[in-house]
Amino acid sequence: MTTPDVPLRIEFAIEVPGTPEQVWAAIATGAGITSWFLPTDVDEHEGGAIVTHMGETDSPGTVTGWEPPHRFAYEEPEWAAIGGHPDAVVTPLASEFMVEARSGGTCVVRVVSSAFGTGADWEREFIDEMQRYWVPFFEHQLRFYLARFAGQEATTRTVEVVLPAPPERVQQAMASSLGVTEVGQRVDGPGLRGQVERTGDPYLLVSVDDPPGYLSLFATAGDEGRTTAAIAAWLFGDDAPAFTERAVPAWRAWLESLDVRDQADAPAARR
Repeated sequence: MTTPDVPLRIEFAIEVPGTPEQVWAAIATGAGITSWFLPTDVDEHEGGAIVTHMGETDSPGTVTGWEPPHRFAYEEPEWAAIGGHPDAVVTPLASEFMVEARSGGTCVVRVVSSAFGTGADWEREFIDEMQRYWVPFFEHQLRFYLARFAGQEATTRTVEVVLPAPPERVQQAMASSLGVTEVGQRVDGPGLRGQVERTGDPYLLVSVDDPPGYLSLFATAGDEGRTTAAIAAWLFGDDAPAFTERAVPAWRAWLESLDVRDQADAPAARR
């Protein structure tokens, strides 16, 4: 049997506002993680369970390090199956988050996620794709959450539609429909009036005004040239649940209306 001895690793650090206790609550509790990342359940002790919910897929794991407010770690044994390779010979994916206080009311969060595989191409592709999403989540959404909503719980919702185009074209259609050209500009769309915080790959991030929070607009590749276009929302305050229920149909209709045709195929009048 092939031995899993090829290292796979993600490592980065990000400075965020907040005390170590505030940062810990954001990165090591289910309510905190859910309010800026993905819906997550955490048994808050070493040996407890952690489950990250990714749409129709769950990633279960075990908490291997619980040292508030400085170190949180866990292992996910099923990452290869999630990547479409249930019989792969790999070690569990181990993730560690370390919080270091800095002067001026900020902390540095150091993130390391690693496993051992056999050197298969899909292993590196999985880790590269994971890093592609993780880094901006920490750089933008975690920082944004701690700056404005530390200690609060978000109302979350994701709306998805499948479109007949590659992800790059869908992302371009999203930005074009909203008139997005740069960070900092104001946008006014269906249920997403606010300011652009991030553009480009892998998603567009908008901080919204009422109720306050943020929306992530992204596109992920599917089968046979099709793409899942999505809006993920993290909204705060007493009005957030009712607003979200009203906004979901508008978000879905907007995604379905996106013009994802290649410009070469569009009618001459539209070029």
